[in-house]
Amino acid sequence: MQSQQNNNIITLENVVVGYDHDIILPNVDLAIRKGDFMAITGPNGGGKTSLLRVILGLLKPISGKVRFFDGEVETDRLNLGYLPQKNMIDSRFPITVEEVVESGLISGRSLLNKRLSPKEKERVNEILELVGMESYRRAAIGSLSGGQLQRVLIGRSIISNPSVLVFDEPLSYVDKTFESKFYEIVEALAKDTTIILVSHEVTRIMQMANRHIIVDHGIEDCHAHRHYVRTDCL
Repeated sequence: MQSQQNNNIITLENVVVGYDHDIILPNVDLAIRKGDFMAITGPNGGGKTSLLRVILGLLKPISGKVRFFDGEVETDRLNLGYLPQKNMIDSRFPITVEEVVESGLISGRSLLNKRLSPKEKERVNEILELVGMESYRRAAIGSLSGGQLQRVLIGRSIISNPSVLVFDEPLSYVDKTFESKFYEIVEALAKDTTIILVSHEVTRIMQMANRHIIVDHGIEDCHAHRHYVRTDCL
């Protein structure tokens, strides 16, 4: 393990992002600091989701290094919460809303350690209420609308109190009522959680973000400060 002298929680060092020999993002150098609220924008196909997948460890970079830090010590992994742009849940699979949210707590546990503690059950109830799905807890996933499913998946992504939350177009399918609620949730989480958020909804997100990254087959760090965005980065 190596120590570091700054507040970085994730760093990408000379990372090349792509698939086989198809390079999408060349030579990415990016430091994500603890407490950052990083807004990522850019055109479709520019590499935003691929960048997130590299950060999450879901896509191995062609070259370069991704490093994680817990305090001042380099570590192999972090507690990361992730809401992908496209969910991979089969609507025909017999699983309930409650079980999907619970999976955010028990993912990675052994088969002998799947039972929730009373405190964890309380946390599930809290999250279901937070995303407005408490009355649907026993409902099958396949019976939900797209917006309802998105609420459930947001709940799953935040239930474990991750140190870093990664949202890829989180407002897909949700209605305007929950959109406002989502902003409230994220603003509260941002007080003690590092957030990376990809969105086409620029105006509101930029009021909360302290970093603005434009991804378009390359990366431009606009160094936005809260409540201010450079106009040449829009």
